[in-house]
Amino acid sequence: MSEITLENVRKTYAETAALDDVSLRVRDGEFFTLVGPSGCGKTTTLRLIAGFESPTEGAIRFDGESVSGVPPESRNVGVVFQNYALFPHMSVAENVGYGLRFADRERRRGSEARVSELLELVDLAGMENRDPTELSGGQQQRVALARALAPGPRLLLLDEPMSALDARLRERLRLQVKQIQSELGITTVYVTHDQEEALAVSDRVAVMNAGRVEQVGPPREVYRRPATRFVASFVGDNNLFEGELIDETDSTASARETKGLRRLRVRVGETVFEVDATGDESSSVGEAVHVDPESSTSRSPRFDGGNVAFCVRPERLEIDGRENQFTATVRETEFLGETTRVHLDWNGREVTVRATNPSDAGETVELGFAPGDAHVFES
Repeated sequence: MSEITLENVRKTYAETAALDDVSLRVRDGEFFTLVGPSGCGKTTTLRLIAGFESPTEGAIRFDGESVSGVPPESRNVGVVFQNYALFPHMSVAENVGYGLRFADRERRRGSEARVSELLELVDLAGMENRDPTELSGGQQQRVALARALAPGPRLLLLDEPMSALDARLRERLRLQVKQIQSELGITTVYVTHDQEEALAVSDRVAVMNAGRVEQVGPPREVYRRPATRFVASFVGDNNLFEGELIDETDSTASARETKGLRRLRVRVGETVFEVDATGDESSSVGEAVHVDPESSTSRSPRFDGGNVAFCVRPERLEIDGRENQFTATVRETEFLGETTRVHLDWNGREVTVRATNPSDAGETVELGFAPGDAHVFES
């Protein structure tokens, strides 16, 4: 398998920078996901790794060796495209075995066995002679995956392969893709704009915005400890607050040694909140969250006075909460099955809560959150 390194990579088209000083390391055997809104540079990054594009500046390395000037067909990379790109005039077996035509003689001799093995792996055994047009979207996606894996690539690249599928099928297939990747141990780079998908299947996630990487880390870290305002607002629902830092107090020595906590008092409008700035691997919700040592964004924020931003996830904001209380009015509710998403108005801004026993629209309620359930980042 392979480790992939991007070093200060920049890609420009005319005067437009699609990527701006991107540095990443994808570990050997890792399921690594690039997530972000349309136009953020994630597909460009994938195309540079595959060799379909060349960086304007910077270097891309496989296992420490530069692949500059190496054409796509010589990089030993399997690619699954957004539209699958299956050959309509070939059967399922012929599609899967297509890449083996260009392999060495030994692999060509075992091509039939290899095709059968892969169709079994993607749960399509018995469909060898079907045409792609006779398959569902999910089945076509799995044929494309098997075709990409057939030559035994050192690296698998997937460019939004689930985007054309319905939600339930996406959920089922993304788990299957993760299981196959884990079974084969192949280094995988996955591109998606779906944050839920990225959090569900990845070993690590890189959140991209406007051609830059905003944060890299395990899914739980990115969700619970967003490094920037963009990450906090893009990854999942969140309540963002910004105010003036009016006081900062160190915790006791014993607490500082164990958790590195600092208590901050932040004035948001006329309300003063108390929040904890956490500087280590402890989680604000009571369980450990691994902090990636390679991520430059995994650090305790520094405050020199002025503005402070913090966020509280809807599931951590409570109706009738005992701490950091403030009054809001219910605007509307969305029933989601196990919980209800409640949209409230607080001084002209929207606040969102996940509740099991929500109030009705128009009611005034007391909201609150524990200081440790807020995540603080520099504004």
